[in-house]
Amino acid sequence: MLENWRYMLIFRSSVFGILVIFMLLMMGFWVQKENVVFPYKNEQTIDWSKTVAEKSKELEQCEKKLLSNTAENKSMGLNTLTPWLAPIVWDGTYDLSILDKQHSGTRIGLFVFAVKKYIRFLQLFLESAERYFMVGHKVTYYVFTDKVDEVVKPKMADGRILQLHNVVADQRWQDVSMRRMEILTVYTKEYMPSEIDYLVCADVDMVFTDHVGVEILGDLVATIHPGYFLSEPESFTYERRPISAAYIPDGEGDFYYMAAFYGGKVDEIYKLSVACQNGIIEDKKKNIEAVWQEESHLNRYLVYNKPTKVLSPEYLWDTNVPYGDLVKKKRFVILNKNNQEIRN
Repeated sequence: MLENWRYMLIFRSSVFGILVIFMLLMMGFWVQKENVVFPYKNEQTIDWSKTVAEKSKELEQCEKKLLSNTAENKSMGLNTLTPWLAPIVWDGTYDLSILDKQHSGTRIGLFVFAVKKYIRFLQLFLESAERYFMVGHKVTYYVFTDKVDEVVKPKMADGRILQLHNVVADQRWQDVSMRRMEILTVYTKEYMPSEIDYLVCADVDMVFTDHVGVEILGDLVATIHPGYFLSEPESFTYERRPISAAYIPDGEGDFYYMAAFYGGKVDEIYKLSVACQNGIIEDKKKNIEAVWQEESHLNRYLVYNKPTKVLSPEYLWDTNVPYGDLVKKKRFVILNKNNQEIRN
């Protein structure tokens, strides 16, 4: 019986081999007769320029992934997706022409504090925003300052509005920083919903140096801190004291976000500002202050309310931190200054 099975297998193998050889011969015949089987008039022209452009983008992203996988750079900071599948925006990861069309008519707000000595940065901030921020779109600048009379209005494009709001400056710079959340809770509830669709919050001691457009818009958007984009979570300067409302336990968190640039839909910024303001008030009742004031409360909120979009360090850069060669575009840059002199 076994011998019979052996002969049958040999026979089937031989037949299969003959069939394969026959098919290969026929394929050769078809290739020789391609003008009959594959007539040239039906061939589609390949757009090589588009192919090359797509491959260039692919190579750029491969470069980032390779850099992030080296022994020195193992963090998520160079990826293009978060663990919860929100996009991390880098140059080349979006099609601006499509996004500009989608956001035709979108109303965008830019919120900034310029109190005490920080007023000296406002003119450069606004002039650079007119050159690079949301060019071609409707923008309302919400400027809060204790020196309204000293504000120099820049030349502004059509559809751009400058609102000046008087605010009392706190004595301590830490309190000035945290005051922004208090102001945001009021304006995102009472005024902004009827005026804008998205709000971007920024520090005034910075300058736009390259395009920043609608690619940054999303329900809730945060920016990776340039000093920590290659760091592991255990080294983040989260508030680690359980007594604080900004407390983040070890093992929690994915990125460290900087409070100098974040945004989202107005209702989402309202939720964020209310949560942060409540945390600040809770800490004050205990006579404590989070390690990085509003930024600590911002990070606490974003750990448990994940951003729907994350901006790479291209959108918030500090020339004093290392690894600048990994960030090809520097779009919004911290100005070099004497912090001690400005804050006193």
